[in-house]
Amino acid sequence: MQINFAKMSGAGNDFIVIDTMQQPVNLTEPQILSLCTRRTGIGADGLILIEPSETLDFSMRYYNADGKPGSMCGNGGRCAAYFAYTTGISGKTASFQANGDHYNAWITDIECVKLKMTVPDDFRSNFYANGFSCHFVNTGSPHTIIYTEELDTFNVENAGSAIRNNSTLFPEGTNVNFLEVTGPDTLSVRTFERGVEAETLACGTGAVAAALMSYKLEKVSSTSIRVTVRSGDTLHVDFSDDMKEVFLSGPAKVVYTGTVNV
Repeated sequence: MQINFAKMSGAGNDFIVIDTMQQPVNLTEPQILSLCTRRTGIGADGLILIEPSETLDFSMRYYNADGKPGSMCGNGGRCAAYFAYTTGISGKTASFQANGDHYNAWITDIECVKLKMTVPDDFRSNFYANGFSCHFVNTGSPHTIIYTEELDTFNVENAGSAIRNNSTLFPEGTNVNFLEVTGPDTLSVRTFERGVEAETLACGTGAVAAALMSYKLEKVSSTSIRVTVRSGDTLHVDFSDDMKEVFLSGPAKVVYTGTVNV
């Protein structure tokens, strides 16, 4: 099977994006894992299928790099909207479905996309996991948050893996974000992602979780937060005071397009 794809980056989160609007594509878990494996495959944090929708511009089906279906991916959603715009599936405003939820996105500039997120829930504060003081919020994906003043040298892989696999506290696993507060409206974040099982260069739902929890804990004072991710890019998280309206903005671009045999 020969498949056309686009390799995309959302602030360093990279994805394989496949348009199935005209030609359905059925991939198995091992095939997705193989495509996402770096060096021997295309390499990506996840794979996105752009599928038809009866009522919206398209549906987004997301798979983690391990080949398994994933929960919402914020940077993936922004990349999906930009892909749809560049291929004519939607205009500068896109409406799409992902995991049963309705999302709206806007192309705000060249290679820049703003995405409206779902309402966050399941806020939890001040509990311990693997020796770390933690907080938790679900922003479409589950996120545990740990604050540190030594983010650059923190061992994200070891601590992140241990907490992600703490089945007592997180039966379905969790993403783990390590945060440093750098100003009243700025954060730096490093994320260990469930499904990738490694630190990624960015995580959209993680940036949202970091901003919302930091505001809730009064570690930042603004409802417009700039979040610097591992790639060095900046994601912007804007939200209402009651956190019912939440938006994620940042870069999204097509790195290259190609054809792969599966």
